[in-house]
Amino acid sequence: MADLKSLLDPISQLVATLELSDPDGAERALSESFPEDGDVVRDIETAARAGIEEGTICHKESGGIRFSRIAKPGDDPVGCSIDAVYMSDSPGPFHVHLKGEVCLCFPDTDSARFEGRSATWMVLPPMSRHAPQVEGGSMLILYWWPEGAVAWE
Repeated sequence: MADLKSLLDPISQLVATLELSDPDGAERALSESFPEDGDVVRDIETAARAGIEEGTICHKESGGIRFSRIAKPGDDPVGCSIDAVYMSDSPGPFHVHLKGEVCLCFPDTDSARFEGRSATWMVLPPMSRHAPQVEGGSMLILYWWPEGAVAWE
């Protein structure tokens, strides 16, 4: 099995080309290139969940949320930071996505919702802000910030 970071590199390559100010179009492009039920996304989920079990991702914890960085912008082929978070009914810290955010969501159950949605791909446009929250269950979320651009409030 390929390591998680190498599985995520093609996603980063696509993220760098997307117009994140058009979330619907960006989500469509992600879903067409990397279908939720396709081999690439399935391999990413398998590797990420194995990483949680092995303690290589989501090994830090604060307020009931487990998280970790997978790649810093300098370690990603196109300069994204890639992070992982495992959440269950606990709000995360409030922040602003200066250049947008791309999320790949893996709910543990059909009832789990991130920002009210269970969709695998979610794009939040530049300058959007939120305190992320999963409701109705638990979810593993991998997310890309172009150039690592985020502001904590």
